[in-house]
Amino acid sequence: MRPAPAFLGGMPLEPLLPLFHRLDREWFDGSLAPAGERLVDLRWSDGRMRRTAGLYRRGRHPDGRPLCEIVLSRPLLDPLPQEATLSTLCHEMIHAWVDRVVGVEEAHGPHFRARMAAINGAQAGFKVSIRHRYPLPSSTRAPRWLASCPNCGVSAPYRRRVQGLACRFCCDRLHGGRWHASCLLRFEQAA
Repeated sequence: MRPAPAFLGGMPLEPLLPLFHRLDREWFDGSLAPAGERLVDLRWSDGRMRRTAGLYRRGRHPDGRPLCEIVLSRPLLDPLPQEATLSTLCHEMIHAWVDRVVGVEEAHGPHFRARMAAINGAQAGFKVSIRHRYPLPSSTRAPRWLASCPNCGVSAPYRRRVQGLACRFCCDRLHGGRWHASCLLRFEQAA
Protein backbone atom coordinates (compact mmCIF):
# COMPACT_ATOMS: atom_id res chain seq x y z
CA MET A 1 0.00 0.00 0.00
CA ARG A 2 1.33 3.41 -0.89
CA PRO A 3 2.07 5.85 1.95
CA ALA A 4 -0.48 8.61 2.42
CA PRO A 5 0.65 12.16 1.71
CA ALA A 6 1.08 14.49 4.66
CA PHE A 7 -1.33 17.15 3.33
CA LEU A 8 -4.42 16.83 1.18
CA GLY A 9 -6.53 19.85 0.43
CA GLY A 10 -4.61 22.01 2.91
CA MET A 11 -5.60 20.00 5.99
CA PRO A 12 -3.05 17.72 7.66
CA LEU A 13 -3.85 14.03 7.46
CA GLU A 14 -1.97 13.12 10.65
CA PRO A 15 -4.87 13.93 13.04
CA LEU A 16 -7.02 11.27 11.30
CA LEU A 17 -4.43 8.51 11.52
CA PRO A 18 -4.34 8.28 15.34
CA LEU A 19 -8.16 8.28 15.37
CA PHE A 20 -8.25 5.53 12.75
CA HIS A 21 -5.76 3.34 14.64
CA ARG A 22 -7.49 3.94 17.98
CA LEU A 23 -10.91 3.01 16.56
CA ASP A 24 -9.39 0.01 14.79
CA ARG A 25 -7.91 -1.29 18.07
CA GLU A 26 -11.03 -0.58 20.14
CA TRP A 27 -13.81 -1.76 17.80
CA PHE A 28 -12.27 -3.90 15.04
CA ASP A 29 -9.58 -5.87 16.94
CA GLY A 30 -6.88 -4.29 14.76
CA SER A 31 -8.26 -6.07 11.69
CA LEU A 32 -8.25 -2.95 9.47
CA ALA A 33 -4.52 -2.45 10.03
CA PRO A 34 -2.97 -5.87 10.70
CA ALA A 35 0.70 -5.51 11.67
CA GLY A 36 0.29 -1.74 11.29
CA GLU A 37 -0.48 -1.92 7.53
CA ARG A 38 -3.81 -0.27 6.76
CA LEU A 39 -6.14 -2.20 4.43
CA VAL A 40 -7.70 1.11 3.42
CA ASP A 41 -6.29 4.54 2.55
CA LEU A 42 -7.58 7.51 4.50
CA ARG A 43 -7.87 11.13 3.43
CA TRP A 44 -9.75 14.38 3.75
CA SER A 45 -11.77 15.47 0.72
CA ASP A 46 -10.32 18.15 -1.51
CA GLY A 47 -13.19 20.47 -0.60
CA ARG A 48 -15.75 19.25 -3.13
CA MET A 49 -17.67 16.87 -0.84
CA ARG A 50 -20.36 19.19 0.50
CA ARG A 51 -23.40 16.91 0.92
CA THR A 52 -21.83 13.72 2.30
CA ALA A 53 -19.83 13.59 5.52
CA GLY A 54 -17.78 10.59 4.43
CA LEU A 55 -17.58 7.66 2.08
CA TYR A 56 -15.90 4.30 1.67
CA ARG A 57 -15.10 3.15 -1.82
CA ARG A 58 -13.31 0.28 -3.45
CA GLY A 59 -12.46 -0.17 -7.10
CA ARG A 60 -9.69 0.84 -9.48
CA HIS A 61 -7.89 4.07 -10.31
CA PRO A 62 -8.04 5.12 -13.99
CA ASP A 63 -4.53 3.66 -14.45
CA GLY A 64 -5.66 0.26 -13.13
CA ARG A 65 -4.16 0.41 -9.63
CA PRO A 66 -6.44 -0.88 -6.87
CA LEU A 67 -8.43 1.75 -4.97
CA CYS A 68 -9.68 1.27 -1.43
CA GLU A 69 -10.20 4.42 0.63
CA ILE A 70 -12.16 6.32 3.22
CA VAL A 71 -12.72 9.98 2.39
CA LEU A 72 -14.03 12.44 4.99
CA SER A 73 -15.59 15.77 4.04
CA ARG A 74 -13.48 18.69 5.16
CA PRO A 75 -16.23 21.30 4.47
CA LEU A 76 -18.84 19.45 6.54
CA LEU A 77 -16.76 18.13 9.44
CA ASP A 78 -14.27 20.96 9.98
CA PRO A 79 -16.71 23.30 11.79
CA LEU A 80 -18.24 20.49 13.91
CA PRO A 81 -17.01 18.97 17.20
CA GLN A 82 -14.60 16.01 17.11
CA GLU A 83 -17.46 13.60 17.91
CA ALA A 84 -18.80 14.21 14.39
CA THR A 85 -15.45 13.20 12.89
CA LEU A 86 -15.26 10.12 15.14
CA SER A 87 -18.80 9.08 14.27
CA THR A 88 -18.27 9.55 10.53
CA LEU A 89 -14.87 7.85 10.51
CA CYS A 90 -16.21 4.90 12.52
CA HIS A 91 -19.22 4.61 10.16
CA GLU A 92 -16.91 4.39 7.13
CA MET A 93 -14.60 1.99 8.96
CA ILE A 94 -17.56 -0.35 9.51
CA HIS A 95 -18.13 -0.31 5.72
CA ALA A 96 -14.44 -1.13 5.19
CA TRP A 97 -14.56 -3.88 7.84
CA VAL A 98 -17.65 -5.51 6.28
CA ASP A 99 -16.01 -5.38 2.83
CA ARG A 100 -12.36 -6.17 3.56
CA VAL A 101 -12.51 -8.34 6.70
CA VAL A 102 -15.94 -10.01 6.69
CA GLY A 103 -15.90 -10.21 2.88
CA VAL A 104 -19.56 -9.39 2.38
CA GLU A 105 -21.03 -6.90 -0.08
CA GLU A 106 -23.74 -4.92 1.72
CA ALA A 107 -24.58 -1.28 2.28
CA HIS A 108 -26.18 -1.00 5.73
CA GLY A 109 -27.16 -4.64 6.07
CA PRO A 110 -27.05 -7.00 9.05
CA HIS A 111 -23.25 -7.08 9.51
CA PHE A 112 -23.07 -3.28 9.42
CA ARG A 113 -25.99 -2.86 11.82
CA ALA A 114 -24.69 -5.46 14.29
CA ARG A 115 -21.25 -3.80 14.49
CA MET A 116 -22.85 -0.34 14.78
CA ALA A 117 -25.09 -1.54 17.63
CA ALA A 118 -22.13 -3.14 19.44
CA ILE A 119 -20.08 0.07 19.22
CA ASN A 120 -22.97 2.32 20.29
CA GLY A 121 -23.88 -0.02 23.16
CA ALA A 122 -20.36 -0.17 24.55
CA GLN A 123 -19.48 3.52 24.69
CA ALA A 124 -21.08 6.98 24.92
CA GLY A 125 -18.36 9.23 23.44
CA PHE A 126 -19.96 9.33 19.99
CA LYS A 127 -22.88 7.69 18.22
CA VAL A 128 -22.55 5.82 14.93
CA SER A 129 -25.70 6.15 12.82
CA ILE A 130 -26.88 5.06 9.41
CA ARG A 131 -27.46 8.64 8.28
CA HIS A 132 -25.87 11.81 9.64
CA ARG A 133 -27.84 15.03 9.93
CA TYR A 134 -24.99 17.54 9.79
CA PRO A 135 -25.63 21.11 8.63
CA LEU A 136 -24.72 21.53 4.96
CA PRO A 137 -22.51 24.41 3.86
CA SER A 138 -24.33 26.95 1.75
CA SER A 139 -24.02 26.53 -1.99
CA THR A 140 -23.59 29.42 -4.38
CA ARG A 141 -25.11 27.58 -7.36
CA ALA A 142 -28.75 26.63 -7.65
CA PRO A 143 -29.40 22.94 -8.28
CA ARG A 144 -30.34 22.01 -11.84
CA TRP A 145 -32.12 18.77 -10.93
CA LEU A 146 -34.57 17.51 -8.35
CA ALA A 147 -34.40 13.76 -7.64
CA SER A 148 -37.29 11.95 -5.99
CA CYS A 149 -37.80 8.42 -4.73
CA PRO A 150 -40.77 6.58 -6.27
CA ASN A 151 -41.34 4.66 -3.01
CA CYS A 152 -41.14 7.18 -0.17
CA GLY A 153 -41.50 10.39 -2.20
CA VAL A 154 -38.53 12.12 -0.57
CA SER A 155 -36.77 14.49 -2.94
CA ALA A 156 -33.39 16.19 -2.92
CA PRO A 157 -31.68 18.79 -5.14
CA TYR A 158 -28.72 17.80 -7.34
CA ARG A 159 -26.41 19.82 -9.56
CA ARG A 160 -26.17 16.97 -12.07
CA ARG A 161 -28.03 13.75 -12.92
CA VAL A 162 -26.47 10.64 -11.41
CA GLN A 163 -26.98 7.32 -13.19
CA GLY A 164 -28.06 4.36 -11.05
CA LEU A 165 -28.64 6.38 -7.88
CA ALA A 166 -31.17 4.77 -5.55
CA CYS A 167 -32.86 5.96 -2.37
CA ARG A 168 -30.67 4.71 0.48
CA PHE A 169 -33.52 4.82 2.99
CA CYS A 170 -35.79 2.64 0.84
CA CYS A 171 -32.97 0.24 -0.09
CA ASP A 172 -32.29 -0.18 3.64
CA ARG A 173 -35.97 -0.49 4.57
CA LEU A 174 -37.21 -2.65 1.70
CA HIS A 175 -34.18 -4.62 0.53
CA GLY A 176 -31.96 -5.23 3.57
CA GLY A 177 -29.45 -2.51 2.69
CA ARG A 178 -28.87 -3.71 -0.88
CA TRP A 179 -29.27 -1.52 -3.95
CA HIS A 180 -32.48 -2.28 -5.84
CA ALA A 181 -33.82 -0.92 -9.15
CA SER A 182 -37.25 -0.26 -7.62
CA CYS A 183 -35.61 2.49 -5.54
CA LEU A 184 -33.96 4.35 -8.44
CA LEU A 185 -34.34 8.10 -8.07
CA ARG A 186 -36.26 9.95 -10.78
CA PHE A 187 -34.63 13.17 -11.95
CA GLU A 188 -36.59 16.22 -13.12
CA GLN A 189 -35.23 19.64 -13.98
CA ALA A 190 -35.55 22.05 -11.08
CA ALA A 191 -37.66 25.16 -11.57
